[in-house]
Amino acid sequence: MAVTTMKPTRIRTEHLDLVPATLEILEADRNDRENLGCLLDAEIPGSWPPPLLDDETLVAFIQMLGEGGDPLFAAWYWVLDDPAAGGRVLIGTGGTATPPTLEETEDRVLIGYSVLDEFQGKGYATEAVRHLIPALFAIPGIRQIEAAIYPDLAASIQVLEKNGFVRAGEGFEEGTVAYVLKKPDASV
Repeated sequence: MAVTTMKPTRIRTEHLDLVPATLEILEADRNDRENLGCLLDAEIPGSWPPPLLDDETLVAFIQMLGEGGDPLFAAWYWVLDDPAAGGRVLIGTGGTATPPTLEETEDRVLIGYSVLDEFQGKGYATEAVRHLIPALFAIPGIRQIEAAIYPDLAASIQVLEKNGFVRAGEGFEEGTVAYVLKKPDASV
């Protein structure tokens, strides 16, 4: 079963605007914070980037998006879009990729995310993941969403568990644990 190439679309949630990353946005994130703010129509906090979104990761994202080698690669910039909170502010990012595995399967997608420290614990990551789930399960052939989380990242684990993910052993990356969410009508 061949998986369709991921075509991320903008997703609006109760408090967030999940803006699909483009090469222009990713390059601006690396080199031009002012342009990044213009492209996202958002304030970029001085604490940007969030944990786990370092320059090496951005370079890899640019390469994956530019080459198109991973049909499931997509990324979104999470903009808090709440007039009561003072306008639009970039608070985090999340994305998807094909899970690295030895198994021959094309029915899974890997999810990851990171939120600025000052916006953690407010439910935004839970909200974003909750809205990404139906978009990911809408990809033809996808029957399972996976995450690999370091066990000391309790808040990230809580986000997954609140969204129905269950622990499924060791993660693919050394020192991580796997969490999975199966499509409701999938019997894997």
